[in-house]
Amino acid sequence: MTHLDPPGGDGCPAVPSSATAALARCVAVDPAKFAADHWGRAPLLSRAAELPNPDGFNDLFNPADADELLSRRGLRTPFLRVAKNGELVPAARYTGGGGAGAEIGDQVLDEQVLQLYADGATLVLQGLHRTWPALVDLARDLTAALAQPTQVNAYLTPAGSQGFATHYDTHDVFVLQVDGRKHWRIHPPVLPDPLERQPWGGRADEVSATAEGRPALDVVLAPGDALYLPRGWLHSAQAQESSSLHLTVGVRALTRYALVEELLALAAEDPRLRSGLPFGVDVADPDAIEPELTETVEALRDWLLRADPAAVAARLRDRAWPAARPAPIRPLAQAAALAALTADTRVTPRAGLRWQLEPSGDDRVVLRLFDRTITLPGTCEPALRAVLGGEVTRVGDLPGLDDDADRLVLARRLLKEAALTPA
Repeated sequence: MTHLDPPGGDGCPAVPSSATAALARCVAVDPAKFAADHWGRAPLLSRAAELPNPDGFNDLFNPADADELLSRRGLRTPFLRVAKNGELVPAARYTGGGGAGAEIGDQVLDEQVLQLYADGATLVLQGLHRTWPALVDLARDLTAALAQPTQVNAYLTPAGSQGFATHYDTHDVFVLQVDGRKHWRIHPPVLPDPLERQPWGGRADEVSATAEGRPALDVVLAPGDALYLPRGWLHSAQAQESSSLHLTVGVRALTRYALVEELLALAAEDPRLRSGLPFGVDVADPDAIEPELTETVEALRDWLLRADPAAVAARLRDRAWPAARPAPIRPLAQAAALAALTADTRVTPRAGLRWQLEPSGDDRVVLRLFDRTITLPGTCEPALRAVLGGEVTRVGDLPGLDDDADRLVLARRLLKEAALTPA
C-alpha cells in the first residue's frame, strides 16, 4: 500500500488529502493496520457507527440517482447488466432504439427494466467511475490511496431477491451499503489469490461444496456499513425486507504473475530461448522432451539472472498506467484557458497524472504520460519537473527558460496535452 504523503514526484502523482478520506470511508481501521492485517488477506467488516460519514454513502449514489441514470441519461449496454436466479438476462430483453435521432439499438429501455426489476431481477450498473461524478471522484481518490486502479458498480436488488449464486471475484472489493439491508455469507477461498484467468466458473463444484459449510462471516449490512473482501473469498448476498442498493468498488491490483508475464515477454530477446526443438522430436514423449526441458530451464535461469529491472518496469508502466486514468478535464474550458494564457496564469498538474521524464538524444527530453509520449527540448526539463511536481504554479515562474515567450509556449503545450489544467 502506498504511503499517504504528498507531494508526488517523477512518475507518482501527489496524494491528496481526499485520498485518505476516501479510504477512511471504506475501512474502520487506520491504513497501516488495514495494509498489515486485511489487504489481500482477510475480510473486514466496518459498521456505519465506526466510519466517519454519519449519512452513509447516499451522497455518492442513491436510488434516485439510479432512476435518473436508468431513465434520462440514454444509458447503453454494457453499462447495465441484469441478473435473475443466478443467470444473466439477455440484453435484448431490455435494450432497443431510443426514438427519433437516437435509433441505436443498444440503449436501455426504462419500461423493460421496470418489468424485470418488478419481477425480482437484480440491476447492475457498471462503470460508474466513468459516468457518475461523485463516483468518478471516489474512484480517483481510492486509486491514489491504494496505488491501484479501481472501478465502481452498483447493485440494485428487489426485496428478498439474490442476483448471483455464491461465487468469488478475481479482484479485491469494497462493498458500500447505500440503501436497504442485505444478508452476506462469506466463505474462505477454494483458490487463494485467483488470477483474472481463473474465474470461479472453472471451480463451480468446489465453490458450491464450500458454500454448504459454515461461513467465515455471516452478516447483514445496513445503510452506511462497509465490507472489504480480498479476491478469491466466496460470497453471496440476499436483499432483506426491502430493496437494496450497494456499491462495489473493485481494485484491479497487479500481481507477481504480471511480473512473470513481462519477464517471459522480454525473454524473447534471448537466442537460446528462441531456438527450435530438435528435428523429429516427439513432443508427446516425456523422455524425448526431458533433455530439452532441462536445457530450456537452464537457459531461462541464465536469462533471468540478467533481466533488466528498468525494462520490466517500462512494460509494467505501459500495462498499469492506462488502467488508472487521471482526473477528467473540461475540453471547452481547457481550450479557453489556452487562448487566455499569460505569464500570470496559474496552472496545476492534472490530478492523478502519472508522468516520467527521460533524457533523449540531441539534447531532448521525453515526457511519458499514461497515454502518450512527448519529446521536448532538454532546456525544458527544470520547468517540467517544477510544474508537474507542483512546486511552481505561475507560468511566469517556470525555471530554466530564457523568457516568458518560451514559458508560454511550454505551458500551452502542456495544457493542450492535458498534462496541466488551469489552477
